[in-house]
Amino acid sequence: MRKIVLASASPRRKELLPLALALFPGDLGFTVRPAECEESLPEGLAPEEMVTQLAERKALASAALGDGEETVIGCDTLVFLDGKPFGKPRDAAEAEAMLMALSGREHQVLTGVCLRQGEKELLGFERTGVEFYPLEAELVRAYLATGEPMDKAGAYGMQGKGSVLVKGIHGCYFNVVGLPVAKLCRMLGRFWGRPDWEEMGR
Repeated sequence: MRKIVLASASPRRKELLPLALALFPGDLGFTVRPAECEESLPEGLAPEEMVTQLAERKALASAALGDGEETVIGCDTLVFLDGKPFGKPRDAAEAEAMLMALSGREHQVLTGVCLRQGEKELLGFERTGVEFYPLEAELVRAYLATGEPMDKAGAYGMQGKGSVLVKGIHGCYFNVVGLPVAKLCRMLGRFWGRPDWEEMGR
C-alpha cells in the first residue's frame, strides 16, 4: 500500500487531497506532516519559480522526517499582482492594503507542487486568473472584521466569505483554494508510472 504524506498544515489542502486520489485504485489514505523550512527567496525569480521552490522546500523538509518510501506532497500558493507576490498578511493593515490593491483588477494565483519519494522528484505548478469587483472601503472593513483574511495568501478566501469579492475566474477553482486537484492527480499518475494521466492535463 502506498504511503502518502501531505507536507502542509492547511486544512483546505487536507480536505481537497482525497479528490486528487479518488480515481487511483485502492483506498489511498494519507498522513499530514508539515515541517519547518526557509521561506525567503532570492530576487529575480519568476512567479512559477517562486512557488515551485517553496513547494520543493516543504516537501524536502517533510521527507527528511520519513523513511524514504513515502510519496511526499509539498505545495505553496501565492497571489501575484503585476508580478509582485502577495503572501499571508502580517496584520490587518497589510490585509486591507492587499485587498484594495486587488480591487477591480485581475490577479494571478499560482500554486507550486512538489512530489518527492527518496531521490525521485517531480515539480509542477498551476496558474489561475481571478478578477475582483471594485471594492468599497466599507465592504473591505466588514470582511476584515470576520478575521478570515489573516491566514490566506492575498488576504482572501474564495471558498469562504471572500467569495463576495470575486467577479470571475479563469482556470482551476481549487488552485485558488490552495490545491490544484486535477493537476495534482495527473502529476501523481506520472510519478507512479501512469504518464498518460499527465498528458491529459496538457
